[in-house]
Amino acid sequence: MSRDFDRELEALLKDAGSLRRGRFRYLPVAPGRMEFAIEVRRAILAEQPDVVAVELPVTLEPACRRALERLPQITVLIYPDDKDKEAAIYVPIEPADPFTEALRSGLETGAEVLFLDPDLGERPHVPDVYPDPFSLQHVGLDKYVEAYRVYPQPRSDAIAEHAAGIAWKLQGTGPEDRVLVVVSLNLLDAVLDAMEQPQSPPRKRLLPRMVDMVNPHPDCLAEITMEYPFLQYRYEQFRAAMREQALIDRRRSQLELFREAAQAYEKNTGERLSRWQPRLLGRYARNLALAAGELSAGLFDITVAARSIVDDNYGWDVWETGGRYPPQKKESDLETVNLSGEEVWRHTKRLRLRRRLPRPKQRLRPAGLKPRPKEKFPGEWARQIDGHAICSYPPEDLVVEDFGRFLKRKAKSVLSEERMRAEPFTTSLLDGIDIRQTIRNWHEGKIYVRQLEKIAGEVGSVVLIFDEDRDDRYPWLTTWLGEHQNESDMAFYSTHPFEHLVGPGIGRAEYGGFLMTLPPRRMIDVWTDPDYDFARTKPERLLLAALDYSRQRHVVYVAAHPPRSVFRTIAYRLGRSILYIPAGQLSSAKLKKLRVVHVLDSHSRRAEARQYIW
Repeated sequence: MSRDFDRELEALLKDAGSLRRGRFRYLPVAPGRMEFAIEVRRAILAEQPDVVAVELPVTLEPACRRALERLPQITVLIYPDDKDKEAAIYVPIEPADPFTEALRSGLETGAEVLFLDPDLGERPHVPDVYPDPFSLQHVGLDKYVEAYRVYPQPRSDAIAEHAAGIAWKLQGTGPEDRVLVVVSLNLLDAVLDAMEQPQSPPRKRLLPRMVDMVNPHPDCLAEITMEYPFLQYRYEQFRAAMREQALIDRRRSQLELFREAAQAYEKNTGERLSRWQPRLLGRYARNLALAAGELSAGLFDITVAARSIVDDNYGWDVWETGGRYPPQKKESDLETVNLSGEEVWRHTKRLRLRRRLPRPKQRLRPAGLKPRPKEKFPGEWARQIDGHAICSYPPEDLVVEDFGRFLKRKAKSVLSEERMRAEPFTTSLLDGIDIRQTIRNWHEGKIYVRQLEKIAGEVGSVVLIFDEDRDDRYPWLTTWLGEHQNESDMAFYSTHPFEHLVGPGIGRAEYGGFLMTLPPRRMIDVWTDPDYDFARTKPERLLLAALDYSRQRHVVYVAAHPPRSVFRTIAYRLGRSILYIPAGQLSSAKLKKLRVVHVLDSHSRRAEARQYIW
């Protein structure tokens, strides 16, 4: 007998410290966050409660029930603000919200749904800053709630009255009903305390709320929803099959968003993302999230990362893809309204994207401007290809040579910066004041100066890799020689120029990568030279040739990834040094311009090439 009593007492003590109090199971959530919606659905499917009670105003119940019937289409409830009669409060009913999921799953399982908020007027202000719910996938709900409750929220009379009204509704449920209570995490302790004693009915509102319902336009969902629409659609797809082992990973969805946006970007602009850019995108988005105290980035930060790492066009495609929600329709039984973020939220951020797409129909053209020559019939220019020789387009040669000189200067400056030494100012400024080191040691009250070590040797060959070509997208392998003393010998791989003709005997191609070396007229065909058969890839063959042909000590290698370590050994044995510059440190706009190359089938084409090349 005493053993049974001890067992019951132990169970009661354990129950008192948990979120299960008798027939009540409390499930605290962060409003609007997908991870909590997952936990709510799991709990309802696993426990099959008799009553699902949610912390929503009773005055919104009729409108909420109708909005639930419209899911997966999103509905926005609008009602007057008690504080400002000329303002309104907007409540989006979205699939990934835990309160919406509680009502939806409760109705699907046949449970009674109960609205707990007595709606006494203006809701008391309770701090709603939560740790990033993405951590739920790693620490679990129990530890998340336990860590949050370590620092209790401040109480007030208004909060106590609000919690007492919720407790009164809960205490009115059937004595045998198993009740799942979905309540905001910041109100949990106040409601638990109010449930410790019987509550009297709260004062009632004199008039019911006038609630309007609108169908938000599909284009505005990215601005008004808590979770961005792309993620909500993924949630809607998986919720029907959700069980204990099912998981919707926020970061994997972000990766899918980047991939779909990249496809749209390539379709709209004809350009592809470099291999290094997706990795840098993820890193930049993560850093933006960490700067805001989050573990994962929202759509705004994702778009900022896309614009910063790639360009405005890709940022636009990321925003458009992230805001896509196929179930939402323009035509509806409700009025369709295009809302803005400023109408729904109090604090918003703006982002300006400037798309740069060709729009010939809207482009102004001065009177008398001659149009570009076109083929009189398909295949006319292809028939005029001589095929006996090829040459470059001189204006492009000047641009490439100038950029090669820039890379040589940049490589030397990077190497010099790596060997820079900072010291406190005494008698000489040396190579100038080191602002960074001075600010870092401002508490010492000293000025720091820097001394740059002289770099032995000059920079010879330059290798610039746009794409490592793992998919064999650049089949045209060419080596051509400089025509004068200031023009480099060049080896490159590219798309086939004469598959894209822009004029008679004038082909347009895209570099995958190239090698430049001075002085000219020394290089034999790099692509057939057996000395470089050791190379595994096209960039490695170019790098071997650069080390072989360089007359200077240093060789610049620009790419998304550094070369294999064995190339450092090869360079050392040849008396050379590889200066690696990550492609991400260079201007993406400049690199895009450099990637285009025009190939002429004879020197005579140069006289008319300017009419066709743009």
